[in-house]
Amino acid sequence: MTAIPHPETAPAVATGPAGTRGVLFAMCLSLVLVVASVSALNLALPELAIDLSASNGALTWIADAYTIALAALVLPLGATGDRLGRRNVLVVGTIVFGAASLAASFADSTSTLIVWRAVMGLGAAMIMPGTLSTITAAFPAEQRAKGVATWSGFAAAGAIIGMLAAGALLEQFTWRSIFVASAAVALAAALAAVLLAPNTKESHPHRPDVAGAISTALAIGTLVFGIIEGNEQGWTEPVVLAAFAVTVVCFAVYAYLGRRTEHPLLDPALFGIRGFRAGAITVLVQFMAVFGFFFVGLQYLQLILEYSPLKAAVALLPVALVVMPVSALTPRLVDRAGMKVTMTVGLLLLGAGLFVISLLDVDSGYLPFLGGLVLAGVGIGLSGAVGTSAITGSLGRGQQGVASAMNDTTREVGSAVGIALMGSIYGSHYRSSLPASVNGLPADAAESVRHSAAAGLYVADRLGAQGAALADGVKSAFMDGLSASLVAVCLVVLAAAIGALLRAPKTPPSVD
Repeated sequence: MTAIPHPETAPAVATGPAGTRGVLFAMCLSLVLVVASVSALNLALPELAIDLSASNGALTWIADAYTIALAALVLPLGATGDRLGRRNVLVVGTIVFGAASLAASFADSTSTLIVWRAVMGLGAAMIMPGTLSTITAAFPAEQRAKGVATWSGFAAAGAIIGMLAAGALLEQFTWRSIFVASAAVALAAALAAVLLAPNTKESHPHRPDVAGAISTALAIGTLVFGIIEGNEQGWTEPVVLAAFAVTVVCFAVYAYLGRRTEHPLLDPALFGIRGFRAGAITVLVQFMAVFGFFFVGLQYLQLILEYSPLKAAVALLPVALVVMPVSALTPRLVDRAGMKVTMTVGLLLLGAGLFVISLLDVDSGYLPFLGGLVLAGVGIGLSGAVGTSAITGSLGRGQQGVASAMNDTTREVGSAVGIALMGSIYGSHYRSSLPASVNGLPADAAESVRHSAAAGLYVADRLGAQGAALADGVKSAFMDGLSASLVAVCLVVLAAAIGALLRAPKTPPSVD
């Protein structure tokens, strides 16, 4: 394998009229647009369950269609940006994203909404790689760590920003307003990129790795499909087993061809770099936990604590208030304590926070939830910043598009798998924990209760005094599903923390 130059050996490129601050603003605006669209719709899930008669499975697909497309395509489109210009691809992506978002606002069925969410994911996959790679290419060496840490902070806090905006919109309008607002922000992001950011790209681009792009996209897509449909149809159904078989074959093809291609999309040998591997696993697991939690945690605030959409979003604000300063301080902590310690502690705190929340019951209220939230927020800030720096620091300046896309891929694969995994575990435990009295309801009402907790509470509300017992049963079943899904993801985070302790490098990577 050809030696990869250290990213600090190349000078920063010329920036726009506002300098590095302008670049950071433009790229973080585009980043927040992409990340917020993963989380913002979670606030509208109870409304979607009723308005579009969406089941738990349909809600999972509505949330995950976007992340699957983003995760599957971000790596090849990151390489495309390296060739054609990262800002060029980013601006086209904002146009695709904005048009699809506007179209989604007119959706009248779950299938139509899922399709437009997938197209939004395509646009997001064109946007996201250019954000980090433009920062690492445009910033001088002495400012690069700070720029990456700020990017990482917005990558985490962007989810909260999106939920706050969505919550405010849902106070006055329907779920459709979220998509209209996203289209408007996409337009603003395109203008900011054109006016404030340079158009960076590889000086000597290589021929596209088509086989690598297809194999990785299929592997990621079929993996998430198998998880979601395994819960819906059964894990032994032929279509589910076939999906997992395709996943294994595609990853094997990627590894085999990648070692034999002169310029692969992502060289499998890069995973032999300890910092790169540790960073990828850390970011993947962190986002799996965070966005899986958002998918079920927001429903706890709305369905169990009966918060309005805006109040539910505000209730999650402490995460952003903790993540941003912790992310900014992480480079100093890495300098003092080392990468291994920072990475391990961050994952352990994240897992501990989610485990605290898994212990809640119907009557716990908000304060115990807040305690777990703050603890998890510190872990998110530590693990996200150090994981991102480990990935980007392992590759040279000319490969920052692929480094950024790899970082984004791990984030979005983690998000997609987290939503699918936690949504599936929650859904199955919710259905199995429902009271037997559900079977005595009219067929349509019973099916609605089984479809989702939001629909179950809707049915209970219309039964008058007789609905109180049903509402209690639905809430109890919801908490069983929430706890089971959080415990499952805590085990994954704990395994990643042990792996970081044993295998992560003590100091940040330095590649000759």
